Amino acid sequence: MTSYVRKAFYHETDQMGIIHHANYLKWMEEARVDFMDKMGFSYFKMEELGVMSPVLGINVEYKSSVKFDDIVNINVYIIEYNGVRMTIGYEIYNHDNTILHAKAESKHCFMKDNKIVSLKKALPEFHQRFEDMKCTDSSI
Repeated sequence: MTSYVRKAFYHETDQMGIIHHANYLKWMEEARVDFMDKMGFSYFKMEELGVMSPVLGINVEYKSSVKFDDIVNINVYIIEYNGVRMTIGYEIYNHDNTILHAKAESKHCFMKDNKIVSLKKALPEFHQRFEDMKCTDSSI
């Protein structure tokens, strides 16, 4: 699991003064890209090698509001990975990890030349990093 720190900006708020729910998806993407950078294989490098990772689905449970100027920690971890598909988990907490603001998942596959591909064959180094980063803590 890695953590991505993010400050909530004014332009992300809605009429009620809280962060608009759609911005959580952007934050998740930022955190996912940061996660891969920390793994040592960036999204940019993967795409440079011809492999894309489209989003198949997203599920978000909103628990408490984030407001302008709040600092959040986005914990990112791999829930499932089989070489072809991957589910990433996200937990968005306040700055000191005492309030859970949202819990989410995003599902992805891997594609090359517009066809689903196994990273085990297409990018074995990426495959091994994802295998190594899979969450083994059943409490998450």
